Amino acid sequence: MRGYSVITKRSDFLAANRGKRYATPGFVLLVKDRQDESADIRLGITITKKVGNAVVRNRMRRRFRALAQEMLAHNGKAGADHILIGRDSGIERDFAALRADMTKALGKLCG
Repeated sequence: MRGYSVITKRSDFLAANRGKRYATPGFVLLVKDRQDESADIRLGITITKKVGNAVVRNRMRRRFRALAQEMLAHNGKAGADHILIGRDSGIERDFAALRADMTKALGKLCG
């Protein structure tokens, strides 16, 4: 059971781009309060083709989903959109390091 819903519309990704951002070596996290009555946490993941081929991007996407499932329900901001943008060095990065980066990023942006 995941503690978030998924963002699929491009307009929602673009709206979140106007929010707060925190860059780490593995990813960039964007958090934008939606200003609506819903308290749902929403997640979007985007990884450009510059990062690698489809296999690499899908592996990174799976790692980001696992990270979000583990952390967003407890540390995410209610009523906000969270966007994870994959970076080149994120695929080789150890999962424990990604978890530490995510904790720090969520603490800065949602705390």
